[in-house]
Amino acid sequence: MTLRVAVQMDPIEDINIAGDSSFALMLSAQERGYEVFEYHVESLTLDADDRLYAQCYPVKVQRVEGDHVSKAAPQRLDLGKDIDVILMRQDPPFHMGYITATHMLERIKDETLVVNDPANVRNAPEKVMVLNYRHFMPPTLVTRSVDEVKRFMAQHGAVVVKPIHGNGGKAIFRIPADGDNLTALFEVFNQTWPEPHMVQPFLPEVAEGDKRIVIIDGEVAGAINRIPGEGEFRSNLAMGGSAEATGLTSREQEICDAMGPELKRLGLTFVGIDVIGGKWLTEINVTSPTGIVAIDKFNGTDTAGVIWDAIETRLKHR
Repeated sequence: MTLRVAVQMDPIEDINIAGDSSFALMLSAQERGYEVFEYHVESLTLDADDRLYAQCYPVKVQRVEGDHVSKAAPQRLDLGKDIDVILMRQDPPFHMGYITATHMLERIKDETLVVNDPANVRNAPEKVMVLNYRHFMPPTLVTRSVDEVKRFMAQHGAVVVKPIHGNGGKAIFRIPADGDNLTALFEVFNQTWPEPHMVQPFLPEVAEGDKRIVIIDGEVAGAINRIPGEGEFRSNLAMGGSAEATGLTSREQEICDAMGPELKRLGLTFVGIDVIGGKWLTEINVTSPTGIVAIDKFNGTDTAGVIWDAIETRLKHR
């Protein structure tokens, strides 16, 4: 199958090709003979005839650090008529600009396959969709109230506070059981973000790693265990964590089996879930999941190829 693929992403010149999942997907697409374009969300234009356009750069990629991409002159393309598949891969923050882009892309869903489905990405931010699976989660509070957090801490002790629409492990704080600096921290959080924040008990098991499990069209494709760096409790690779090979516990497989069919039904083709301690589900990542490069490094697999196989299957059944 020959496809024209447009990747909505952050500037490709700035990515770290050693671990970037978008780059791996583009390289795999190119190897399959697909025509690959890059565009930035800011260039989306819905014209007076309700056609969606973007300034798309034809790109060639190669796994050469510092010389990983070459671009041709941009083309104004109709994303409904000129493109077969769009990969929505720009990083959050999940703000109104991001949400508006999902609305624009949703208008071409009958013409072009958007991965992941933009309406369901909009309805499934990482730390909100996961609340549908509370029976697999640690106790979780969503609030802007310091008093509510104090009540929660009286029961659970030390906690972790997270922006509900954050990403990459940024702005995640641990508050000790005595509540030191809780009030000051919540003042900053409430001034910075208009939405409520997520509060969970601090899980000591995080020292043993935070497992990223990749699910493709509802099926487990692989996993890595991310270990926090020295003096750090956050295990995100972007925060200095390291990765190691791993398998799934029976509890983790149960979690994946429970959510897999629903993820597939919603058009969430490429999903990464995070599990701590072999049993505690903490996030469902649908915006721009990562981890496939590390998984393939340890397992000798081709996860990007599996994703493209799933996309081709979806195209055949549209």
